[in-house]
Amino acid sequence: MSRKVINSKQLDMIIEQMVKTVESSKDEIFEIGENSRKEFESLGKELHAVKQEVTELINKQDNLEIQVRKARNRLSEVSRQFKNYTEEQIRQAYDHAHELQLELHTTSQKEMQLRNRRNEIERRLLNLEETISKADRLVSQVSVVLNYVTSDLQHVGQMIADATEKREFGFKIMEAQEEERRRLSREIHDGPAQMLANVMMRSDLIDRTYRERGPGEAISEIRSLKVMVRTALYEVRRIIYDLRPMALDDLGLVPTLKKYISTIEEYHKGYPRIEFINLGVEHRISSNLEVAVFRLVQESLTNAIKHAQASSINVKLEVKSTHITVFVKDDGVGFDTTEKKKSRLA
Repeated sequence: MSRKVINSKQLDMIIEQMVKTVESSKDEIFEIGENSRKEFESLGKELHAVKQEVTELINKQDNLEIQVRKARNRLSEVSRQFKNYTEEQIRQAYDHAHELQLELHTTSQKEMQLRNRRNEIERRLLNLEETISKADRLVSQVSVVLNYVTSDLQHVGQMIADATEKREFGFKIMEAQEEERRRLSREIHDGPAQMLANVMMRSDLIDRTYRERGPGEAISEIRSLKVMVRTALYEVRRIIYDLRPMALDDLGLVPTLKKYISTIEEYHKGYPRIEFINLGVEHRISSNLEVAVFRLVQESLTNAIKHAQASSINVKLEVKSTHITVFVKDDGVGFDTTEKKKSRLA
């Protein structure tokens, strides 16, 4: 299969079109997330109202059951001693007991309908929460891709001198993007997606457990569910940090690196030990440089942990007005710097 040769101008045009497409996709994903948030808030209010109504109906049922028992006792007494009561009194006792029984049945049916609606809203809220979370992650991911494309690839034709590298570079980018999509898909599917699916099933189990085994067993299931939700939340936060931590825009490079390193140590249960030292004065630099330095440290730590099997890692950062120095050292197994893998861009 032959490949068409693309010159640098054509490549710049392709990248420009890619930027427009990515920007459009980002806006659409953001709109999906916002619409889901609005629906989430609306359903949350409805759920609160339904729960209050269910509570009121339960109290009403309790009172009706007491009245029904009294009415039945009254009816039994009238039936046993019907000679002592007039026909009108017997009829009134029967009608009163019948009306209370009918009202109790109607109230019970309404409570059941409200419980079904409550369960439906809760399931919908879980789905919306997952949609919002996915939309937020995708917006962050698209922002990273957009920043990478606009900052590093706009003039890629001028930076690539060799004609062969020009031809192959676009294909390597697409392969890298597909690989990243596959990796994220696997990570989301095997992590938060599976956990959230389990949360949905466990939530249904809690409702059934409460009805069948009582509040004690239900509380035990809720505690287990909280652990599962906390784990899922941690996995979501870790994936967000892997994509682009929001703290990078809000706090800057140094606080974000400290938090990222702390997250890694917590995730790996303190092994390897990572020491971070900031040699300069903390101040903000351009957004592009912050992203570039963060990605550099992130990739270095990933390689040290995953490939070098390091037990101790030192990270030093010095930001000056004229240059930035990043020093990453580990005690891992290392690699051959002269070896170039065919599947890499460089």
